[in-house]
Amino acid sequence: MARVLTPRAEDFPRWYQDLIAKAQLADNGPVRGTMVIRPAGYAIWERMQAEMDARIKAAGAENAYFPLFIPESYLKREAEHVEGFSPELAVVTHGGGKQLAEPVVVRPTSETVIGEFMAKWVDSYRDLPLLLNQWANVVRWELRPRIFLRTSEFLWQEGHTAHATAADARAYARRILHEVYEDFMVGVLGIPVVVGLKTARERFAGATATYTCEGMMGDGKALQMGTSHELGQNFAKAFDITYTSAERTMEHAWTTSWGTSTRMLGGLIMSHGDDNGLRVPPRIAPIQAHVMVVKAGDGVGEAAAKLRDALRDAGVRVGFDDRTDTPFGRRAVDAELKGYPVRVEVGPRDLAAGHAVLVRRTDGSKTPVPVTDVVGAVLAALEADQQALHDEALHLRQSRTTEVTTLADAIAAAATGWARVPWSAVGAQGEAEANGQGVTVRCLLRADGSVPDSEDEPELVAILARSY
Repeated sequence: MARVLTPRAEDFPRWYQDLIAKAQLADNGPVRGTMVIRPAGYAIWERMQAEMDARIKAAGAENAYFPLFIPESYLKREAEHVEGFSPELAVVTHGGGKQLAEPVVVRPTSETVIGEFMAKWVDSYRDLPLLLNQWANVVRWELRPRIFLRTSEFLWQEGHTAHATAADARAYARRILHEVYEDFMVGVLGIPVVVGLKTARERFAGATATYTCEGMMGDGKALQMGTSHELGQNFAKAFDITYTSAERTMEHAWTTSWGTSTRMLGGLIMSHGDDNGLRVPPRIAPIQAHVMVVKAGDGVGEAAAKLRDALRDAGVRVGFDDRTDTPFGRRAVDAELKGYPVRVEVGPRDLAAGHAVLVRRTDGSKTPVPVTDVVGAVLAALEADQQALHDEALHLRQSRTTEVTTLADAIAAAATGWARVPWSAVGAQGEAEANGQGVTVRCLLRADGSVPDSEDEPELVAILARSY
């Protein structure tokens, strides 16, 4: 059979594009830099939304919605913010056939518009903390688009909060970082992210500190999977977000923002995919077990349907394929491309022996299983394969991370993976030099792996890599 995908080792970017197309995850939109997310891809995004949304709400935030259009004057109030986004802004100057009195910006992010309403909603310390989140689309005009990774329009969640003190704001930004983002990415996506502090050069425009979750992709490059920002009082002062304290003094609030996007779909593909297609970790998979009729025969369809129902009753998300008018080989290849964690194949010969065949996507193994044991075998396989994908990704990261002591060695190591180097050997000047060679400081860590409060702390470790 002719190969379906370009091998990853031969051309990783082409493999990525092939997989997105052949697995029917997305297409390029009619406007350059936009994308159409197809049902197979959107189903994964819906699962991501559900898992993330539950964690966000557990952290106390409530969902709201804010306008797509933001007055240009709002962005100009926080000079560093608009300067950071100015190359990416999409600006509307005409509406209803007439020139607008004031241009409006299609939101690149919502700190400014949400800041305007926080100022209206916060009066006293009793109104704090104000914890908001929205699921929305944003527009950042992208010069070098790539589906899921960098598109001019993408889907995301963005959280925005206001607090009475700097300590409260920092604690909440870090709570989101660890309890929402890291927990989801490691425990559900199976991607062992490194969590750290961005340098001043890489910090979000207008923030006082940016924290990041960085994942290693299958080619050794880094992908920023999500960020959480301390905004200090910058936006509070620009938008007059003030409150009366318990001591009756007027104070400016301390704010945060944080977000993850459909970029995580790209991360999922590049972290776990192989030369046969997508491999979806069971906890995020819209279809965890795909029951397939191999070919028609006495009682085969009925037996397959019973297995489907039994799996569904056990809490498994089940797909069902009884299209015996389509060659089984073609259907099996399609199931592999789409990355269903487990296939349960039911054919006349196996059924006559009282078996079904359990096929695991992680390693391609095929095991005859008594029909009465299928549910238990599927549940065990799902649990084992969730861990197996995580462990495989962790092994890749460990094997392609090099400990070095100089900037030159770090830049060299970034050709094939990540480098860990003392931050004191890099510094702001070395970071600029690395950037000139296509290498960035992904984050800073303490020696014990914890997240520092400042890049000025002693004995910090810098992670350098090429990135998406």
